[in-house]
Amino acid sequence: MEKLMDYLTRAACDGASDLFIVPGGAVSMKLDGQLTPIGEDKIMPTQGEALIREIYRMADRDMEEFLRTGDDDFSFSVPGLARFRVNTYRQRGSCAAVIRVVAFSIPDWQQMGIPEAVMSLAELTSGMVLVTGTAGSGKSTTLACLIDRINRQRACHIITLEDPIEFLHRNQKSIVSQREIAVDTKDYLSALRACLRQAPDVIQLGEMRDLETIRTAMTAAETGHLLLATLHTKGAVNTIDRIIDAFPADQQDQIRIQLSAVLRTVVSQQLLPGVDGELVPAFEIMHMTSAVRSMIRDSKSHQIAGVIASGVSEGMCSMDQSILDLYRAGKITRQTALEYADNPEQMLRRLD
Repeated sequence: MEKLMDYLTRAACDGASDLFIVPGGAVSMKLDGQLTPIGEDKIMPTQGEALIREIYRMADRDMEEFLRTGDDDFSFSVPGLARFRVNTYRQRGSCAAVIRVVAFSIPDWQQMGIPEAVMSLAELTSGMVLVTGTAGSGKSTTLACLIDRINRQRACHIITLEDPIEFLHRNQKSIVSQREIAVDTKDYLSALRACLRQAPDVIQLGEMRDLETIRTAMTAAETGHLLLATLHTKGAVNTIDRIIDAFPADQQDQIRIQLSAVLRTVVSQQLLPGVDGELVPAFEIMHMTSAVRSMIRDSKSHQIAGVIASGVSEGMCSMDQSILDLYRAGKITRQTALEYADNPEQMLRRLD
């Protein structure tokens, strides 16, 4: 039976995205979207619990929260190797963990396949920018690259509110204050409210999870700060609807007006399997043109997709156009383009 350090080293050195410790099967890692067992031995519940206790020891963290609730989220570093984001949980009465591997250095945005159209959002100085997508679609990486560019190009105070902290930013031209939820502060809402008294220029909000956090984030963006946040939604239109639907019906008209004023851009992304086995990102970009603002105010968000598709001259890009560009560049297969397209029938016609 290998030790925890052996598993962590193997995952980090092989370039895995995640490490899985789930009793009943072999310890496995995810490489380019595929699960790969490390060794052939299945781990038993007692072995799984021993590995998880070792994780807590390495992170210098108390297990009380995990033992009480059955779930826990935290991160820790191994000097010279990598940073690890951990989610521990109980399943079938035994302890299990999924460990995200995060490199110490901020990823190179070009190697990550992030377009300049997204990176140029770092030039904004106020308003709200949302990076959306499903879990594991690369939202945190995109935000880290944007924060890194601001850090290198502008002298300002950047405050990040994260759960947990993934990428570590060293001060360049900016001062970067990184606060971890439940470690440095109570929760997102109280951290965000306190943050407004800490002279921020840029605020990175890990996730907009509830009504009060969304409301406070919009207020922060209204008062002259640049606020970057993530949301677990697929597509710009769903993002707009999700924010508005979070509020009671009698407040939604006011929220539409407020959102149309503070929102600058919505970036929606997903990861597609590439022809060389690596994952390739596709991006939808929606900027707040006067047409989009009017559609949000007038409750016509269903018409926004058409504006995005025809808004190339204004820097916009639909998800299907991004996927088509990846196919034409030889980065994904025809089958992948059809499988991940929002409108497969239209994609088929465009491919033919």
